[in-house]
Amino acid sequence: MARLKDVYLKTVAPALFKDFGFKSPMQVPRITKIVINIGLGEALQNPKAVEAAIGDLTMIAGQKPVVTRAKKSLAAFKLRQGMPIGAMVTLRNDRMYDFYDRLVNLALPRIRDFQGLSRKSFDGRGNYSIGIREQIIFPEIEYDKVDKIRGLEVAIVTTAPNDEQGFALLKALGMPFRD
Repeated sequence: MARLKDVYLKTVAPALFKDFGFKSPMQVPRITKIVINIGLGEALQNPKAVEAAIGDLTMIAGQKPVVTRAKKSLAAFKLRQGMPIGAMVTLRNDRMYDFYDRLVNLALPRIRDFQGLSRKSFDGRGNYSIGIREQIIFPEIEYDKVDKIRGLEVAIVTTAPNDEQGFALLKALGMPFRD
């Protein structure tokens, strides 16, 4: 079992149950999935960018990503329907907890001038999104083998019905928020 899942089950869930006064243990918010996405605008000119992004995401997530394709053609961007424009991976269960643990304890502290994450990135339904400018903050990525610095988005999906409960969950799981 993932270390963070164990922490959640033994300490975080009972604390949230008590703090919010839930009637059922199923009401306690939990993380359901984490979605990591890389959008590749340069994939139109450089088809190898998709393969490089897939390699990076595979190393970061420990799971093979799915290539995302354009839904519509846009002449302004010289984009045709079905062209590859990104990659994404959805993590659940133990891989999700392992990734969250590495994100909070290894990757985020490696960001230059890191002050903490904003509380404003909640979506109103308890889900949290983070934009990361450089994929090299993850220890799995070797700096010398990176062809280009790419950003990625991390969406943490929870069962929390509102931002307050989502914030309490992520804070209890060690997310470094700004005060």
